Amino acid sequence: MLTFLSFGAFTGLVAFFAWYKIRNDNLKSPDGYFLAGRSLTGVVIAGSMLLTNISTEHLIGLNGSAYRNGFPVIAWEVTSAIALIVGALYFVPRYLKMGLTTIPQYLEYRYDSLTRTIVEAFLILSFIFTLLPIVLFTGAINLESIFNISELLGVSKTEGLWLTVIMIGVVGSLYAIFGGLKAVAYSDTFNGYGLLVGGLLIPVLALLQIGDGNVLDGLLKVYHHAPEKFNVIGARDSVLPFETLFTGLIINQLYFWCMHQTIVQRALGAKSLVEAQKGLLLTGVFKILIPIIIMLPGVIGYYYFGDSLYSAQDSIYPELVKRVLPIGLHGFFAAVVMGAVLSTFNSVLNSAATIFSVGIYKKHLNKNAGEAKLVRVGKLTSSILAIFAIMVAPLVADAPEGLFQLLQQLNGIFFIPVASIILAGFFLPKISAMGAKVSIFVGLAFYVTMTFILKVNIHFVHVWGIEFILNLIVMFIFSYLYPVQRTFNITDVKVVDIQQWKYAKVTGFILLSITILIYILLGQAGR
Repeated sequence: MLTFLSFGAFTGLVAFFAWYKIRNDNLKSPDGYFLAGRSLTGVVIAGSMLLTNISTEHLIGLNGSAYRNGFPVIAWEVTSAIALIVGALYFVPRYLKMGLTTIPQYLEYRYDSLTRTIVEAFLILSFIFTLLPIVLFTGAINLESIFNISELLGVSKTEGLWLTVIMIGVVGSLYAIFGGLKAVAYSDTFNGYGLLVGGLLIPVLALLQIGDGNVLDGLLKVYHHAPEKFNVIGARDSVLPFETLFTGLIINQLYFWCMHQTIVQRALGAKSLVEAQKGLLLTGVFKILIPIIIMLPGVIGYYYFGDSLYSAQDSIYPELVKRVLPIGLHGFFAAVVMGAVLSTFNSVLNSAATIFSVGIYKKHLNKNAGEAKLVRVGKLTSSILAIFAIMVAPLVADAPEGLFQLLQQLNGIFFIPVASIILAGFFLPKISAMGAKVSIFVGLAFYVTMTFILKVNIHFVHVWGIEFILNLIVMFIFSYLYPVQRTFNITDVKVVDIQQWKYAKVTGFILLSITILIYILLGQAGR
């Protein structure tokens, strides 16, 4: 009973906080509903970005991968800081200068309307078939483990997971449908800082237990038990080889933190460039610290369980939680986990609704749609996508390399082709619209063939790098055959103040230095 009371109290507090923040806002205009009235501050942007990114596919997936493979998977997190620096200093200033609501809008300005529509369709498909189902399913696994929902309801575990998926889908969609981006962002912020506190409890309590009341002694015991697990340099046959940092991984990171609608939409809703840059760089700080929450527990789990759970690595984090977390904190922690799931889920729904309403619907289905109509269409879109995601979620169970690895493999289908044409758009002015469109489909076909049909013996992140080079070659060839017809220049539409934050470059340099230092220090572990 105490578990349910604390769960309900924290979840209710988050809902009240979000309602209080938006109670007097105008949610009937596209800017108000989709971009929070361009009013977000740096702290809110960082909290929302963090929790939009960190969900149970990280808590479960990355901890499971760290349990089995050690710290090479840290690259997914700490290299994010580098991409966030680039986003803060280069991409976001240009997005805000153009007054974008969605990233595909830029593709129309730079290339043409058809390129924008193709990418919008790709993004919505990627949300339905990759991100949303995995977020729902990993959230259901964690909540089922903590609450034992199947036992409480007297149903099978499979039925319990289904019911949990439906519950998360329904509650998460309510935030996105009725509150818009501002409700999502403020609930994310509250839940985000709750995640930092709740997530830190697990490794701290475990290390206290292992070290007989001393966290440092516990950490040393875990390290000496398996020092090789702490090494961040992945071998060529590991789950994430070190060389991938210089091939496809950096392209993926640039896409996710600088071009992914769900993430960048928070920066597009900033009240000024200063606040946007603060938000992105603060997120970079969090991404360097977050492995303590989403990877260290996995290695601690190896200390407790050895290799007994290698065949079920995605169960390691729930098992560790049950082992070290006092009963009285189960409800709070379940609420934190629920918040992490809801954050990513409702954020993706909001972004998908934004892309469909102001892009596909406005441009192709109802060119005369007014602001109120676009908001209504956005709400309907969120509802439909939530239903699809709930239906697809159970299909991602039993991923052989773990759920996080599955998510990354699926992301490559969409992320790399889109990243290629956006990067080319900014840095290669002679790339034409025809070159961009052809490269999208060539890149997609190449990746699906190599990864899922031929199943070549090349790490999928290296395949991303090869795909990126192939996309560039295709763009150059078709841009030569079909040259650029017009010159694109970015103009300031004066939506928000675009004066730079005076500490942005210094903060970026510090984050870059810390990232390099992590690899220097932990690259020697276990040797």
